[in-house]
Amino acid sequence: MHPNEKEILKQCEKMRENTLMETLDISFCEVGKDYLVAKMPVTPKVHQPDGVLHGGAMVALAESVGSAASFIFLDVGGFYIRGIEISANHVKSIREGHVFAKAQIVHKGRTTQLWDIKIRDEEDNMISIVKLTTIALPKTS
Repeated sequence: MHPNEKEILKQCEKMRENTLMETLDISFCEVGKDYLVAKMPVTPKVHQPDGVLHGGAMVALAESVGSAASFIFLDVGGFYIRGIEISANHVKSIREGHVFAKAQIVHKGRTTQLWDIKIRDEEDNMISIVKLTTIALPKTS
C-alpha cells in the first residue's frame, strides 16, 4: 500500500473532472508502491451493439489509468505526459458488472515509459491485456 494512498486517489479523482474518464464513469480505487487501479462500470453506455463491453471503452480505461500512473510514479512537474502507442488484446467479453484496470510500469525511461495494464472482471477473470507507451514532453512557456 502506498503511504499517501488517500491523497493520491483524491488527486486522481480530480483529474477525471470534465473528461472522458468522467463520461465513462472511470474512477480510481487503489494505489500501491508500483501500481494504480481504476474501475469502470459495464453498462449499456459502454456496450457494443450486441451488448458486450466495447473494446474502445477498455482501451480508454487502460490509457486513463496508465497516464494517471505516469503522473503518480514519475517526476513530471515540468512535463506533459502523452500516450504515444497502445496495443490491446481482448481475451474475454463481459456484459455487466465492473472491470478493473491495473497499471504497472515495465520500463521507466527519462523520455518514454512502458506500462503493462491488465483488465479483469469482479471474479478476477482476465478481460484484456494492454501495453501502453507514454512520453514525457517538456512544458515550454
